[in-house]
Amino acid sequence: MNTAISRDDCLALDQADPLRALRSFFDLPKQSQPTIYLDGNSLGALPKATPTAVAQVITQEWGQDLIQSWNKAGWFNMPQRLGDQLAPLIGAGHGEVVMTDTTSVNLYKVLCAAAELAQQRHPEKRVLLSETSNFPTDLYIAQSVCNQYQLRLVLVDASAVKEALTADVALVMLTHVNYRTGAMYEMAEITELAHRVGALTVWDLAHSAGAVPVDLREANADYAVGCGYKYLNGGPGAPAFVWVNSQVLGTTTQPLSGWWGHVRPFAFDTNYEPQPGIAQYLCGTQSMLALTAMRCGLDIFDHAKTLGGMTAIRKKSLALTDLFMALCASRCAAFGLQNVTPTDPCYRGSHVSLAAANDGYAMMQALIARGVIGDFRRGDAAGEPDLLRFGFTPLYTRFVDVWDAVQQLVEMLQNAEWKRPEFNREQVVT
Repeated sequence: MNTAISRDDCLALDQADPLRALRSFFDLPKQSQPTIYLDGNSLGALPKATPTAVAQVITQEWGQDLIQSWNKAGWFNMPQRLGDQLAPLIGAGHGEVVMTDTTSVNLYKVLCAAAELAQQRHPEKRVLLSETSNFPTDLYIAQSVCNQYQLRLVLVDASAVKEALTADVALVMLTHVNYRTGAMYEMAEITELAHRVGALTVWDLAHSAGAVPVDLREANADYAVGCGYKYLNGGPGAPAFVWVNSQVLGTTTQPLSGWWGHVRPFAFDTNYEPQPGIAQYLCGTQSMLALTAMRCGLDIFDHAKTLGGMTAIRKKSLALTDLFMALCASRCAAFGLQNVTPTDPCYRGSHVSLAAANDGYAMMQALIARGVIGDFRRGDAAGEPDLLRFGFTPLYTRFVDVWDAVQQLVEMLQNAEWKRPEFNREQVVT
């Protein structure tokens, strides 16, 4: 990437962008100070259609049609319909995905099902393998499942995962794109290596779905989960999703055997009998307001199909992150900020993280005060640095946004604005 690129060059890139029309589908902040939103890897922007769609559910479907809307508006089957809408983005087929619950709940479901299957196939295998820097809630859920199934959770650095795939590994649980660094695993390769030693794979697609092309069936993965509120733009607390390979679906049951997963939910049978397909991973009654908002986010990807789909989205994601890394390398290194995200596009998701030697939280707060919204991830006792994290959502992020964001970052650093007291008071959500 040419670091001498000008702001006018970025405006020209935006004009030539085949996805530029998709930005008009979002209700981005309109304030006296321009806002550059680079936090789509934590919460995607609001689709313009969402308020009207949710209001329709409240005022008409709930307010007027009441209980009839379970049939009239098709509420009951929304998890399956939205799952089918999402499926092409993650390389899944019709009837293979449901939108439901949260990522943590879905992860618990698939880990329990996988642990049961692993013990049926290879009762001598006792290791659940994951990465040290995996998202903590995934590790917490894994600890719970290990206690339940007498497994041992083994954590290794990302660089050591392949070597750690030994004969005693029963399950491998990895996040496709690391939430801290943006580093991305080669899913097909890891899955193949796991299968060679008789292990099952569980993939978390929270930082992949909607930004990175994923092909679960081609990779022959076993289980996958992910959230709807990041690159899929489903809103805060949006429903998550779950996918299970047809080769293992039905070999074991997931542990939360609620009535929505029953083969005849309105028979009100006292004995549980799971549905034969992915719907068995449903549990209790879902929020129609949340699912409706989720649908609005997915609808934009339907429009994107006509503009090149995930191929075009990935191409733009890489171009945006390339530009940001190049500009930061030439303009921010002198201030102690170092890129920790892979420069190789084969191993990079859609966000970039800059390590700060100290004062990372205050730096991000000072940058937000300038209208550039990213987020902060604290380091740990093991030596992981504080990170300034920037997510690039190709559906609405422009090249000029990248140029302007780096300019604001440089000015904030030059003026040492992070030293001001108001930026050093930590909030509840960091």
